[in-house]
Amino acid sequence: MTTPADPHAHRRAWPPGVPLQFDPGERTLWEGFAARAAAEPDAIGLDFLGRGYSWRELVQSAERLAGALQALGVAPGDRVLLFSQNCPQFVFGLHAAVRCGAVAVPLNPMNKAGELSHYIADAGAKVALAAGDIAAELARASDSLGPEGLAHLVVFQLADALPQEGGGAAHWPPAWQSWLQARHPLPRLAHGQVHDESALVAQAPAPRPLSARAGDLVLLPYTSGTTGLPKGCCHTHATLLHNALASGGWMDQRPGDVALVVVPMFHITGLVMGLLAAIHLHCKLVLLPRWDRQQAARAIARQRVTHWANIPTMVIDLLAAPDVDRQALASLRYIGGGGAAMPEAVATRLHEEFGLTYVEGYGLTETAAPTHINPRHAARRQCLGIPYVGTEARVVDPDTLRPLPAGEVGEIVVSGPQVFRGYWRQPEATAAAFIELDGRRFLRTGDLGRVDPDGYYHLADRLKRMINASGFKVWPAEVEALLPHHPGVQEACVIARRHPYRGETVKAVVVPRQGLAEPLTEQALVEWARGQMAAFKYPREIEFAQALPRSASGKVMWRELQARQDELDAAPRASASIPQPQKKETP
Repeated sequence: MTTPADPHAHRRAWPPGVPLQFDPGERTLWEGFAARAAAEPDAIGLDFLGRGYSWRELVQSAERLAGALQALGVAPGDRVLLFSQNCPQFVFGLHAAVRCGAVAVPLNPMNKAGELSHYIADAGAKVALAAGDIAAELARASDSLGPEGLAHLVVFQLADALPQEGGGAAHWPPAWQSWLQARHPLPRLAHGQVHDESALVAQAPAPRPLSARAGDLVLLPYTSGTTGLPKGCCHTHATLLHNALASGGWMDQRPGDVALVVVPMFHITGLVMGLLAAIHLHCKLVLLPRWDRQQAARAIARQRVTHWANIPTMVIDLLAAPDVDRQALASLRYIGGGGAAMPEAVATRLHEEFGLTYVEGYGLTETAAPTHINPRHAARRQCLGIPYVGTEARVVDPDTLRPLPAGEVGEIVVSGPQVFRGYWRQPEATAAAFIELDGRRFLRTGDLGRVDPDGYYHLADRLKRMINASGFKVWPAEVEALLPHHPGVQEACVIARRHPYRGETVKAVVVPRQGLAEPLTEQALVEWARGQMAAFKYPREIEFAQALPRSASGKVMWRELQARQDELDAAPRASASIPQPQKKETP
């Protein structure tokens, strides 16, 4: 009988000075937010493209909006949709919902009406806050639901959040200038009312007293999962504040530091480890509406950013800029993130040229972001890290749920105070998501991984993402981590292709690096890979692409590429190649 991995082996690498457990107490999101205005009312708490907002202005804006929402009938427990890119109004809107005792439901601003109708109906939301450039999409989604749709749609203009006299608009990308400065007409709502946010707030009464507790439901972010329609994840003040506050010691985030938030705040990482961590750890926020490498480099340098939680693709893109230099990132003390593995070659360049160690982590929407992070003093590459503050983790057999020895691949399960309370109105899905081990309730992540003898966790892949080549199991993440070592490869996504003899074979969709002296060819890359990987693992086929399709949170949508390949394999006479994704700015 094999011995299960030591669940406490990671403590040998525990960050000095960081407690093993953290209790946020009875604090709520509103109390920490309001305390900033009370302690330093005139200090600039948020910068948006050169416009500074004091803590007094931020809190007062949220309070006025809360009064307006209550006047529309929003009561404790009601769900309020937030539909916007990163902007100050998102911050006001989130905290206005919190101030009402309501439940904020952040939505992907890239979603279309057909997708949005599910969130309106599933959450049972009657009120939404939306940016003017995309509000019409939400209105169309609501109209498709008839009387069961929204009762009130509150619309704000991004232009109202910009600096006076255009600020630094001359430095923005051309697309930003027309997008951010445009004022959009209000859409119509067939079965409800549409309100201009500025006019509504101008006549709003003061909000009623707040009565909230740490265990109250406050956030309902949706996760796509592996099957079925997206499910709402029930988070409380306590689950969110645990990860936000515990990050202070782990990431060396101190009062007075400056955090860049460019990861979308509708996503759990941007909201918790970006927005909430900065607010509750007494830091300044530098907010960008979406990703642009020139704007990010400029913001880091001008605002002296110390902490930047991101996704690896942002760093890859930034370092691909021809004019990036050491001084552009000189103020950074912490840089890290998750969602995908940081390519070894990029991490090496970041360390050698800029003196920065990229700190990789791992988490889910269900866990308010991190369950694992690398310790800064002993970070490992291509690694999820060790269990986070207050977190227990195991690797179990996906079928028997038996804990596995170190080194064996199984399903990662986690337990901790940041784990959500369950899926919104889905008791069966909630029950299926949890198991009990050693008297504790563990969440099944659906991710395959292994833990090494030192307690560091390594991702193998999604439970259902595995290539079976002649009986050999190939984890695509391993191949994706190796391909960028080729000097001509910027990034890659590995998928399965049907094979008459091997059953399945490995295919890579590759984005070539720009500015190559000679074009990268399929034959050359296959031959290179043959020398770098096991015979069953290296890609037999290469598809070149200008970009990989991504979700709004920046993750590569491998399922989309796999589905297209499956269609091609099912129709072998078709000669069409994988369609190129539409060019989008990484949010």
